[in-house]
Order: sequence, then structure tokens, then C-alpha cells
Amino acid sequence: MTVQRRGNTKGPDANGIEKKIKRGNALRQASAWRGSRGPLLLLLGAAALCGAAGWLYVSSWDGEITETLVSRGELVTPKPRVYTVQCSEDYENYKRYPGCTPQRCGRAVTDSVVTREEAQALRRLAERGLALAGSEGGASILDLHSGALSMGKQFVNIYRYFGDQISEVFTQEDFQLYRDVRGRIQAVIAETFGLDPSLMYLTKPTFFSRINSTAAKTQHDEYWHPHIDKVTYGSFDYTSLLYLSDYGSDFTGGRFIFMDPNGNRTVEPRQGRVSFFSSGSENLHRVEKVTWGTRYAITVSFTCDPAHGISDPDLP
Repeated sequence: MTVQRRGNTKGPDANGIEKKIKRGNALRQASAWRGSRGPLLLLLGAAALCGAAGWLYVSSWDGEITETLVSRGELVTPKPRVYTVQCSEDYENYKRYPGCTPQRCGRAVTDSVVTREEAQALRRLAERGLALAGSEGGASILDLHSGALSMGKQFVNIYRYFGDQISEVFTQEDFQLYRDVRGRIQAVIAETFGLDPSLMYLTKPTFFSRINSTAAKTQHDEYWHPHIDKVTYGSFDYTSLLYLSDYGSDFTGGRFIFMDPNGNRTVEPRQGRVSFFSSGSENLHRVEKVTWGTRYAITVSFTCDPAHGISDPDLP
């Protein structure tokens, strides 16, 4: 398919996503205990600057993986494997929503929500969309909700940029599968954490990601920094990752790492695997740098605040 580029390459939705990502990067840089400064942080003296939080950052960032929560070769079915952690105080800074705001926190992994065939279909969707452009660095995103797509060092709105030709890239069946999978992920999160699923709302950013070993060109490409979703985005209460490729065969590096005070714990991606967790600082995390191949995933995030809810995407 040949797609003709059009004017108005950067619509309001794309600007919104770019500002959100820039805000996240700024917050990560401003917060020393989850920042990316590494050796500089050590030189300045983490204890003097941010006390125990700095100690947590240094010990977690520099430590080896102390535990593999779920390996690539394991099959977690039919029930999710759940790891309970104590809830942080992050949620106290926001309005509480009974039936949704975390009362018990943790992280969980399941291989029984999305089939490998469905994950393969979603990967093909991501490949088609990201083939239209892509970042100059190693990390590209495609957001079907807002239309944001990485293009060089910026973002464009695919629905405006490609217009009617977008129907040559995506189908209604693609979007229906996306909606079905989102609903199943929402249901398993609600069941695992004892929530009312009707009180959970999809929130932004929710997007496909493609990561390879290409050197970063902008801050948008620096996906590996430690961060806390609730701090970075505010609206997040529950975060999930649906993996569309396999660790060890499609790519190396790229493991998802929870950074705990007593060590780092990792989840190894497997096609169709869903990893989900409460979004507060009890689940400080990062992604390893991809060293070979290409890692595809979907980040699907949920909020308890209906004011921050978004709708499922529709093909224009």
C-alpha cells in the first residue's frame, strides 16, 4: 500500500500525547529517587538529597535480578499468579472511589486471558500501523485512541495525517479484537483485586509500543528509566502490559523489572501474557534496554476517576 502524506501533521490529540510523555519525562528527571542519573546521583549523595528514597533507587537500579517472578517458559493458567505488596500512600493524595481505589495492592501475571493467536493478530495490527512511520530512536508508539504515532522526533495524528487511507491499514475486525481484549484485561484485574469492573475506566495513555536496540535520539526513546505510573500520570490506578512477542526468541533484554527495596524482580515477556499491577509507588518499575530484536507490547491503563476515562477507539 502506498500512503500519501498530508498536511496538518500534528493535531491536538498528538500534541496532548506528546505533552503527556514530556511531562512524564520531566517528572522522572525531577525526582531523584526514580530518575535516570545513576552515577551522578551517587556523586551528589543520595542520602543527603532524598534520604531513604534515594537509597531505594540506588539499591534497586544497581542490583542484579534477585527473583524471576514468571519466566518465558512457564505457562500461568488458569488462575493468575498474584504477588501481594503493601499499598503506598500515593492514593491518599487523590479522591477515593469506593469499589475501585486500591485497598489491596500487588502485581499479577496470567497467560489465560489472551490467546497466542489473538496476540499475533494484535502484533500484525501494530506492525502495520507502526510501518507508517516510527521513531528515529529505539522506541515507537501507536495510540489508536488519540491517533498519536511516533514519526521521527515528534508525533503525528494518523487519522488526520493519512485520512481516509487509514482504512487500508486497519479493519473493523482489528478494532473489535482490541476492544474485546481490553474488556478481558479489565475483568481479570477487577477479579484479582476485588473491584467492581463497572467502576473502572480506561484512561490515557493506552498504546502499542515497539522497542528495539537502536540508540535513543530523544527523551521519548528513553523507555528504560525507573518510574511510578501514579506519580507520572496521576490518573492511573491499575496498569497492565499485554506482550505481543517472546523474550529470548523475538528479542533479548526488554524484561519488565519491579524495583523493590530488597531486590529487583522480573517478568519475562511471553506472547499473549498479561502482567498487571496497582499503579502506586509500591510498584516502582522499569524496562531493561532491548539488546537484540524487537519487543512489541500494549500498555492498557485504568483509572477510578470517571473524569479521566476514555472511550474505546473506533475506526474513522
